Amino acid sequence: MNLPNRITLCRLLLIPVFVFFYLADFIPYGKLVATIILAIACLTDFLDGHIARKRNMVTTLGTFFDTVADKLLVMSGFLLIVAYPVTANGGNFSSSPIIYPDYLGIAIAIIVIARELIVMALRSLAASKGVVLKADMYGKVKATFQFITIIYYFIYAFVVEEFYYAIGDLGNTIFSLIGYILLAITLILTILSMCNYLIKNRHVFKEEKVEADTTEQENNKENK
Repeated sequence: MNLPNRITLCRLLLIPVFVFFYLADFIPYGKLVATIILAIACLTDFLDGHIARKRNMVTTLGTFFDTVADKLLVMSGFLLIVAYPVTANGGNFSSSPIIYPDYLGIAIAIIVIARELIVMALRSLAASKGVVLKADMYGKVKATFQFITIIYYFIYAFVVEEFYYAIGDLGNTIFSLIGYILLAITLILTILSMCNYLIKNRHVFKEEKVEADTTEQENNKENK
């Protein structure tokens, strides 16, 4: 296993670690620790790709690992911020996921996960035909904003738990507004990148009729 693949494997192993710290309310500043680990995991996505291209270490195993690691990282992060409730220390703040209202976060998470599954299915279909589909610039920009959005909401969850009443209503409103802007950008890029990927690789959906036509011609010759 070369260096880029080892880095990708480390990213996979970091996923359950940041999930644990995000959920571990009994650990002081657990969400801050989770944010740091998540940020490191996101940085490895750019590091392994850079090393692989620079040193000509791109492999089939590495491409597979990288795709799986990216999808699991994004899905795990979004599921945490849309499903796990956050409670401010002190006061009567009710527990709720960091993205409010709940249905907004759920809808965005469904779209993001659906996009990743559709792209993975398309790549599997292409692989069955001997075609390798690589990530394009739209996908890379989309992934960058997904990482930024998830990291931001991890930080926001930490702020809510520890400093909700300290920053006041204005501070919380600003945090929420920035979050909505990031979500909107991420959602638009997710949809656009999916449409671009499907349109650019629409040839994968075409049925291969050449072989069938050749077989039919040979059968007709035999019948004659």
